[in-house]
Amino acid sequence: MEHITLLLAIVIVTALVFDFTNGFHDTANAMATTISTGALRPKTAVAMSAVLNLVGAFLSVEVAKTISGGIINEDGLRTEVIFAALVGAILWNLLTWLVGLPSSSSHALFGGLIGAAVMSAGWSSVNGGTVVTKVLLPALAAPIVAGLAALLATRLTYRIGGKVRNDAQEKATAKGYRAGQIASAGLVSLAHGTNDAQKTMGIITLALVTGGVLHPGANPPVWVIVCAGTAIALGTYLGGWRIIRTMGSGLTDLRPPQGFAAQTSAATVILASSHLGFSLSTTQSCSGAVMGAGLGRQGGVVRWSTATRMFVAWGLTLPAAGLVGAGAELLTKQGTWGVVVVAVLLVAGSGAIWLVSRRKPVGHDDVAPTDVDIEPAGVVTTAIAAVSPPPTAAQATAQNLMTTIPAPAGTTQDPARPATV
Repeated sequence: MEHITLLLAIVIVTALVFDFTNGFHDTANAMATTISTGALRPKTAVAMSAVLNLVGAFLSVEVAKTISGGIINEDGLRTEVIFAALVGAILWNLLTWLVGLPSSSSHALFGGLIGAAVMSAGWSSVNGGTVVTKVLLPALAAPIVAGLAALLATRLTYRIGGKVRNDAQEKATAKGYRAGQIASAGLVSLAHGTNDAQKTMGIITLALVTGGVLHPGANPPVWVIVCAGTAIALGTYLGGWRIIRTMGSGLTDLRPPQGFAAQTSAATVILASSHLGFSLSTTQSCSGAVMGAGLGRQGGVVRWSTATRMFVAWGLTLPAAGLVGAGAELLTKQGTWGVVVVAVLLVAGSGAIWLVSRRKPVGHDDVAPTDVDIEPAGVVTTAIAAVSPPPTAAQATAQNLMTTIPAPAGTTQDPARPATV
């Protein structure tokens, strides 16, 4: 570390700041459903997620190697390019956090990196094949695969749960699903640390390569792994309550079986992608799983107005962060004064977003499910209901729903005591 220059130190600190914003921006991925179903208290949930994020950071470096030696050509890359990329990613993360939208921190980072690299050295500096196969295709596939898996898992869960016949069994089953949610939420947190902390490791490793501290293709040093894991854990513990509220109750109303199915499906997709080196978005995987679980319950409704805003944010993430990264790189190319201006703009922009957020603060007491306006069923929900309609009164009886039948006419039964089955 003795060869680290002042500029390189600034880039490393900025990367850790991005990692911190990634932590509180993506806390909802692991804990929103657990909090919304009451399986864990909000503070307990984020503390558990933070610890497991830290542990997950040590499990693999495959995604870090994809970033540090795959997306951008390292030859001739300037350290200022990485600084500009981080500026674009941080500002996009903070903006989407402000409006409570679960966008992809990963794609914000990739967008900023691609935009800054293109501004610095042209399109030849970007490995298009790697971007397509390990960023864009996983971005399209992850929410679909996780959503379908969660939908099928939810259907299977409710089919098994249909055998419950009395209140005692129903309470025991709900308790079991909540315990399962805690375990699956821990798995998602572990996967999040494994996948997302590595992105910061990759960026810092890339900066060290451009600064001549490491040779191209080197693995992240241990101190980089420790710093990245700690930063994302601290951000997670802070809690991104605005996005937790959106994911937990803004997309759909979740019950313990759905939460368990959603989290298990998302964790499976994320861990598999980390093993293969695919740098997918944990946000998109978890959001897709939540929507799939919402559609999997008979009569469940996804709030498509919220989902549509989320889809728009997903589509804008790469180009928006890329434009900011390119603009920041244009300034850093002017010399030292340009780097200083970019740093000042980053601090000023972050401070302005934080001040705006204080007008309507959202804390851990504000993320519990509340009565929300029920949206009419959309096309997708209606189509699914046509295939598998909500339970009828006869089916409800089999699912432990109490039906009251008035006494037959002419009997002497007290009308205040209806017969029940």
